[in-house]
Amino acid sequence: MVNGHTFPPPSRQFWSRQRVIVTGGAGFLGSFVVEKLQERGAAEIIVPRIEEYDLVKIQDITRLLDKVMGQKPVSPPSNVMVIHLAALAGGIGANRARPADFFYINLMMGVQLMHESWKRGVDKFVAIGTICAYPKFTPVPFKEEHLWDGYPEETNAPYGLAKKMLLVQAQAYREQYGFNAIYPLPVNLYGPRDNFDLETSHVIPAIIRKCVEAQERGEKEIVLWGDGSPTREFLYVEDAAEGILLAAERYNGPEPFNLGSGMEIRIKDLAELIARLTGFEGKIVWDTSKPNGQPRRALDTARAERFFGFRAQMPFEEGLRRTIEWYRANRQAGKS
Repeated sequence: MVNGHTFPPPSRQFWSRQRVIVTGGAGFLGSFVVEKLQERGAAEIIVPRIEEYDLVKIQDITRLLDKVMGQKPVSPPSNVMVIHLAALAGGIGANRARPADFFYINLMMGVQLMHESWKRGVDKFVAIGTICAYPKFTPVPFKEEHLWDGYPEETNAPYGLAKKMLLVQAQAYREQYGFNAIYPLPVNLYGPRDNFDLETSHVIPAIIRKCVEAQERGEKEIVLWGDGSPTREFLYVEDAAEGILLAAERYNGPEPFNLGSGMEIRIKDLAELIARLTGFEGKIVWDTSKPNGQPRRALDTARAERFFGFRAQMPFEEGLRRTIEWYRANRQAGKS
C-alpha cells in the first residue's frame, strides 16, 4: 500500500505482450531498464546501438521502426512500446563546452522519434525528461506545476530545454491524435555502471574517482568545483529503472511526474561522505572560480506515488557504497 492506495505487483501478463524498443538501452540507466524488462518477461526487447542507428538521423529512425513494425503504419494495439532513454548528457563542464550539441542532438533524437512512433502506430511512448528542465529558482521541493515558472539554470539550459520540448510534444500529440506519451522527470542518478570520465561525468562519480585515485597516489587533497553550497537530490539507478517501468505499465496520463528519492544533501556534505566511504583522509579544496550550477534541487515525489505507486527503496549511503565497490572492481570500464 502506498499513501492509502493498493497497487498490484508488476504484471507479467502485461509485459509478456509487449515488444519494447529501449533507446539508450546499452547505457547506464538503460542497462538496468533492460534487465528489469527481462525479469518481467517482456515479449521482445530491442536495443538500437548507435553504431547501427544514429537516432539524430530520420532515415535511421525509420529504418529501426521498419525493422520492428514493418514498413506500413499499423492500427493500435501494436503491442509496441518505445522507452526513449538515449541522450547526450553530462556534468556542468560538458554542458558548458558543448551547449549546441546538447541542444540539437537531444531535441532531434526525441522529436523525430516520437513523431515517427506516432505515425507508425506505437502504442505508448515513454519520453524521459530531466530535472534540468526546471527553472533555476524553482521553490523547493520542486513540484511539477512549477516547470514553466522561469528559465533553467544557464549552464545546462540548452539540454534542459531540448528535453522539455518532449513534454510539449507529448501533450500536443495526446490532445490532437490521442497518442499515449508520458513524461517522467528523473532527478540526478547514480549507481554502478555510471560514467566515471572526469570530462563528462556527473558529481557523484567524479568525486568517487577523485577520492579513490588521490588515496591510491597518496595525494593530500582533491579539488572540486564551486563552493559546495548547492544541494542536490539523488536517485539510485535501479530505483529509477523500476519507477520508469511502473509508469510505463500503470500510468497513461498527460501530466509530467517527478522520480526522486525525497532526500536533499549539500554538495559539501556529499563530498565529505564519499571521502569517508572511500577512505580518503586528505583535504577537500573548493575551486570557487568554477560554477556551482543550480542553487538547490529537491523534488516533490507525491505524484509518482499517487499515480502508480513508486517510492525509492535504496538508502543513500548503501547506494554510495555499492557504487564505490563497483568502481573499484571495474576501474577500466569506469574510465572508458
